[in-house]
Amino acid sequence: MIRADFLIEHAGVIATCAGPAPRRGLAQREISPIRDGVIAAFEGRIVYVGDAEGFADAVTVEKNAVRIDAHECSVVPGFVDPHTHVVYAGDRTAELHRRLAGETYASVAAAGGGIVQTVAATRAATVEQLVSGARPRLDEMLACGTTTCEAKSGYGLDLESELRQLRAIRVLDEEHAIDIVPTFMGAHDIPGEYRSRRGEYVSLVIDEMLPRVSEEGLAEYCDVFCEHDVFTPEESIEMLDAARRLGLRARVHAEELAPGSGASVAARVGARSADHLVHVDERGADALADAGVCATLLPIAAFYLKLGRYAPARMLIARGVAVALATDVNPGAGFSPSMPFAMTLACFGMEMTLEEALVAATLNAAWAIDRASVVGSLEPGKVMDAVVVNGPLTELIRVGAPAIRTVVKRGEVVYRR
Repeated sequence: MIRADFLIEHAGVIATCAGPAPRRGLAQREISPIRDGVIAAFEGRIVYVGDAEGFADAVTVEKNAVRIDAHECSVVPGFVDPHTHVVYAGDRTAELHRRLAGETYASVAAAGGGIVQTVAATRAATVEQLVSGARPRLDEMLACGTTTCEAKSGYGLDLESELRQLRAIRVLDEEHAIDIVPTFMGAHDIPGEYRSRRGEYVSLVIDEMLPRVSEEGLAEYCDVFCEHDVFTPEESIEMLDAARRLGLRARVHAEELAPGSGASVAARVGARSADHLVHVDERGADALADAGVCATLLPIAAFYLKLGRYAPARMLIARGVAVALATDVNPGAGFSPSMPFAMTLACFGMEMTLEEALVAATLNAAWAIDRASVVGSLEPGKVMDAVVVNGPLTELIRVGAPAIRTVVKRGEVVYRR
């Protein structure tokens, strides 16, 4: 008999999202639900998912096991947030007021706001200050059901500041309930002191930053902002190829603010994910599909930046691209820590079905950061990360409603409403 020390039982529905990853096309709607089901775990790993009758025949429950009654509730995998900038210093709420008054992100940035403003504050912060600033943001994400996330550097833009950000991410991964996947993003912008000599900054990223990041084992991925007025396709490829040689996999900020070549760059370098893609066209989508690159879409950023449009999720899904969702938590546009809010915007702004949005926030999101073998679905062998939803799955897209009842991480309750 299988032993269990943790149970979620009597669930109205368990949306297991079980099966191979990533989901593409119509398969992205498959959430593999089980009604009136049970999930059992032992020492943080799932050992059983199924109906109550099969459970009684297969599982022995430990005397002191934790039992959660999910009667009339839905259970979903712990959300995976594959794109965040959660570690930074400083505050940009004044910038929000300016955008609400009609200024654009580009005009604010040109006047010394945007990323550059956060860079100044982050450069002045210690590792301890970065950790203490990020911890409450992670707490908010956890309360919204996120149990695994990615976190980027990119607000230092010099060697020591970038290393401090990544060291802070390492500390947070060790100390916080959320598991964190680290990404180096020294190519988030060109710092002010290099604006007239951008080639020197690209060389700094390649020759100094990347080797130190690799030497200290501080990141799994390298991300580049391939965008008009940031890094050109050629510069992006040069940096991502250098990262690959040092063992870091590629990610790309692509076509967020204007049409460009970001999707083709992601395909060319074999990136795990191309992110944003607000302006991607059919040709770019086909390149992503052919190269097996995941499209990580960030509707919360498009919403708060007032871009007036969202990424074409329906077109991407129709052309065979695996779609994931993320919050883009950051100081300038990622003001919501909520993966359910990202799902809501995906459904009502990008025409995704609820099932597609759920898979995009769990299994496909896990695949986007190479964690689908351990999280992203509820099936035996995976980590016991789960969210108990207070009612049917549609509760997740009722903005402002208390949908999240319980969050479980590695077989322990880490949040309870």
